[in-house]
Amino acid sequence: MSLSQSITNAKQFDKKDPLAKYRHEFYLNSSTFYMDGNSLGLLSKRAEFSLLQSLEDWKHHGIDGWTDGQQPWFYMAENLGEMTSNLIGAHPSETMITGSITTNLHQMLATFFKPSGHKTKILADSLTFPSDIYAMQSQLELHGLSPETHLIQVPSHNGRTLSEDDIIEAIDETVALILLPSVLYRSGQLLDIEKLTKAAHDHGAIIGFDLAHSIGAIPHSLHEWKVDFAVWCTYKYLNSGPGGVGGLFVHENHLGRRPGLAGWFGSKKEVQFDMSHKLTPAETAGAYQIGTPHIFSMAPLIGALDLMNEAGIENIRTKSLSLTRYLISLVQENLLEDGFVITNPLEDDRRGGHVCLEHDEAARICKALKQEGVIPDFRAPNVIRLAPIALYSSYEDVYHVAEILKSIMQEKTYQQFSNKRNVIA
Repeated sequence: MSLSQSITNAKQFDKKDPLAKYRHEFYLNSSTFYMDGNSLGLLSKRAEFSLLQSLEDWKHHGIDGWTDGQQPWFYMAENLGEMTSNLIGAHPSETMITGSITTNLHQMLATFFKPSGHKTKILADSLTFPSDIYAMQSQLELHGLSPETHLIQVPSHNGRTLSEDDIIEAIDETVALILLPSVLYRSGQLLDIEKLTKAAHDHGAIIGFDLAHSIGAIPHSLHEWKVDFAVWCTYKYLNSGPGGVGGLFVHENHLGRRPGLAGWFGSKKEVQFDMSHKLTPAETAGAYQIGTPHIFSMAPLIGALDLMNEAGIENIRTKSLSLTRYLISLVQENLLEDGFVITNPLEDDRRGGHVCLEHDEAARICKALKQEGVIPDFRAPNVIRLAPIALYSSYEDVYHVAEILKSIMQEKTYQQFSNKRNVIA
């Protein structure tokens, strides 16, 4: 559809949108179109309220805020785990909000990677986020194993997407553990978690997933699929704020396994303050906590999850797919002649929550977009990620983003900028 025709369609879509009412729950800047919620979600009024409530609890209760007040801190991680569990298709006992995504990954690797005999390798992929690779490399080195020979990275045929069949073919009797992203951070490809999990178990391997780019945008069934473990952050689609707390999932089949990295907040709560030098781990995923919870990075998640659960993850996924489908159609009809290539999967069941555009001038185009009030996301070397978010983006927003992008290309305003990324891209 042409841009001139699309504004009418956009307004009609917004009128029919059952999630449109949640837009007013967020702090939106009227002068910008925010398309970077896949990196940092916006602040909602409910998240602000729950953070302020924890500050009030500190103000009025001091140390008694751990057990008193409106949001007792001692039980906050478990309560948040329960609020999160339905988003990932898990039991509350399998879900915990704690740490950060990378510390949780280290905990999972330390717990589940037990090389022995011929099973000494970790299998990953060539397109995953660097932090995950660093964690796997360091865990291999702690076991005295060389990452060069014991970390398998399945290649991509096109540098953008992965083949599940290629991954499965790479699983052999030497693979002890597999770690993969649920959604690739650049191209937005959604992997078939159920298929990969079954293949891993058929080969006697443990499998875990990094849900950073799927949780809050896509429904999961981790318990039903028998995924062994998962980790995630909460500052993207879950809108918990910069540096927000992480989360982890451990399937009930593994509950009772001692944590690889022990800390006192992994204790069974009834005995934690006995101060014994012998750890009695919690019988739930709470066992994989390490240190004292960072309350003020957790508190906004109370309000954020309340809003998300009210809206419903299935409804969120439906609108997210509709928004990205609409943006893709605008790019196909109006921007391909300007050198853009759509590199995310076009099929709904293969696509995450963002649209991935490649362009030789991507870095400078992103700078021009920001100058015009569009907040995009650049990923080296040539990727522009645009993420319209179901809870606060409108179809009219998407229309205007495409219109501005077309204008930038026609008028070549991007040429005033260098084609190099800023320190933070």
